[in-house]
Amino acid sequence: MADVQEEVEALAAALGCAVLIEDARHRPLWWSAQGEVDEVRTRTILQREAPPAAAALVTRLDLAHARAPVRTPALPEVGMAERWCVPVRVDRQVVGYVWVLDAAGKVGADDLGPVVHCAESAAAELARLHPSAPGRDQQRQVLLRRLVAGPDAEAAAALIELEGLPADVTVAVNAPPAGGWALPGGASAHVAPAPGAEFTSGAPVPLVELAVAVGRASSTRRALRAGARLTRPSWDALGAWHLIVAAPTEVTPGRIHPGAEVLLAQKRPDLLVTTRCVLDNGGDVTVSAQELHVHRTTLYYRLERIEALTGVNLRAAAGRDDLHLALLLAAYRAAG
Repeated sequence: MADVQEEVEALAAALGCAVLIEDARHRPLWWSAQGEVDEVRTRTILQREAPPAAAALVTRLDLAHARAPVRTPALPEVGMAERWCVPVRVDRQVVGYVWVLDAAGKVGADDLGPVVHCAESAAAELARLHPSAPGRDQQRQVLLRRLVAGPDAEAAAALIELEGLPADVTVAVNAPPAGGWALPGGASAHVAPAPGAEFTSGAPVPLVELAVAVGRASSTRRALRAGARLTRPSWDALGAWHLIVAAPTEVTPGRIHPGAEVLLAQKRPDLLVTTRCVLDNGGDVTVSAQELHVHRTTLYYRLERIEALTGVNLRAAAGRDDLHLALLLAAYRAAG
């Protein structure tokens, strides 16, 4: 329970808005200590109930069936400001709601990924109070395993029916897992992700293509283990690493540049590490010396040795790109 409270406090601080999680009967469970409040929030916390008009809004907007965050209108007559709402579900059953009070309109659709994650954390805590139907989790896991193995329209349709999802539902994957449905290999699937939410697998894909999202997430993690310097840990941020990931098996580092095999064959890794560092930094000797924690004189000596072995001057243009790509490919394959 403390973990959810900590996440609520962190979410409120990040958004600059008050956050409240209540159960399906609108009784408060967790709430932030900061952020502006309105009369409805105050009454919900102090009297442990929401005004009837506020509760009726949930029914009128059919929030229990919402598949994405919903921005609810203000109800001035009961002192209720505009806010965002995300249902908290255990299986298909709504067991609560996450509310982000946002009268000033500071929170946009692209900011809601952490709110959805908070709802998933709350669902995990509440799951023990709302046990799943017999065999339901097992059915889901069987269908997910089929989809992870490859496109399976029958399994996708069955999972959509089991979970009451829309026919065109999309899915994304996080690795390591972060809420959602557990997948083999230390990943998690997230259906109907909120707009703007970031995932290891990048942009969502149709549920039937879950295997594609799993593959993208796995490749992204592998690139990061290989030392990829990405703006964010996502398939959509791989940039030139897409070429490395997609390289056919018959393309070896040595075929891209023979100097890669020479460096990889050295007994000590100093020259290989130095080459990769200097090339990653675009030939900048000063920055590379700082990252390698060596004196510039030492670095210049290594650069001479590297050029003698590979025929490539790491600060000049000829051969640098080929050698760089070859070393990236070698690191990616070694990271598997």
